[in-house]
Amino acid sequence: MYKKNTVAVVIPAYNEEKLLGRVITTMPDYVDKMVIIDDASKDGTHDVALNFQKKQPDRTIVIRHGENTGVGGSIADGYIWCRDNNMDMAAVMAGDAQMDPDDLVNLILPIYEDRADYTKGNRLFTGDAWQVIPRVRYLGNSVLSLMTKIASGYWHISDSQCGYTVINKKALQTIDWEKMYPKYGQPNDLLVRLNIYHFRVEDVPVKPVYRIGEKSGIRPLLIIPRMFWLLVRLFFFRLKEKYFIRDFHPLLFFYFTSFILFLIDIPLIIRFFVRWSRIGVIPDITALAILFTTTTALQLSLFAMWFDMQNTNR
Repeated sequence: MYKKNTVAVVIPAYNEEKLLGRVITTMPDYVDKMVIIDDASKDGTHDVALNFQKKQPDRTIVIRHGENTGVGGSIADGYIWCRDNNMDMAAVMAGDAQMDPDDLVNLILPIYEDRADYTKGNRLFTGDAWQVIPRVRYLGNSVLSLMTKIASGYWHISDSQCGYTVINKKALQTIDWEKMYPKYGQPNDLLVRLNIYHFRVEDVPVKPVYRIGEKSGIRPLLIIPRMFWLLVRLFFFRLKEKYFIRDFHPLLFFYFTSFILFLIDIPLIIRFFVRWSRIGVIPDITALAILFTTTTALQLSLFAMWFDMQNTNR
């Protein structure tokens, strides 16, 4: 326990036979339960988990998937176990040992002090992040973090893809984990759902850990287009759930009008280039129309984002 609060750590693991033992043996003593989710691993991950379960039967829970569900699906199943067993806090530490166990107490503290309902690690706070994190992943993470700010409404949150997190009992019992996105975009999906319910989220600096023998299956150049589409859908989902169904907000008019103007821009831009290529002269009226619609749409979008930011801060 951490100061009379029960703490569980969800450990999603897929083909992590080499590093899973390191995660388990370095787990802080105040952690009450380790919920290991073997996501249909093809190596000896399950055997490693079972061996540790025999050594610590009261502390180690092993759940094995018959089919691979993705990291999001594994985390959701771990959260469901924590919810059903009435845990006060549930953390997530990946089975690849890329999360420093010494940082866990810093993630727990804001929740214990009732300053946050959900804390997440931020590897970008440290000055060593650029040198430690592989460059392509660092840049891809930065792009996704910016997009996640817009989609989730948590403008103060960075390093959206960091899965080192802690969630409190209230949020654990509120979110519908059956609907959680099961793949790589799970942290982004969860931030959107937390914002819909007005939960408090706080970034906590954590140490980036790389080059310890982990093998990442993530391909940033393939992931980013897929994540872009996911974040677009999550953005509209949040607007509908938070600002239309639960609390009608005028920022919807700003966003809606800006989207209409951006759509009007498309045929205008096409006409602009067609006329220019045919007669070699820039059509004044078309150019002015593009300038007006684009400028107005950008202003309306920025106002809507500002309203969203103020509402989240409140």
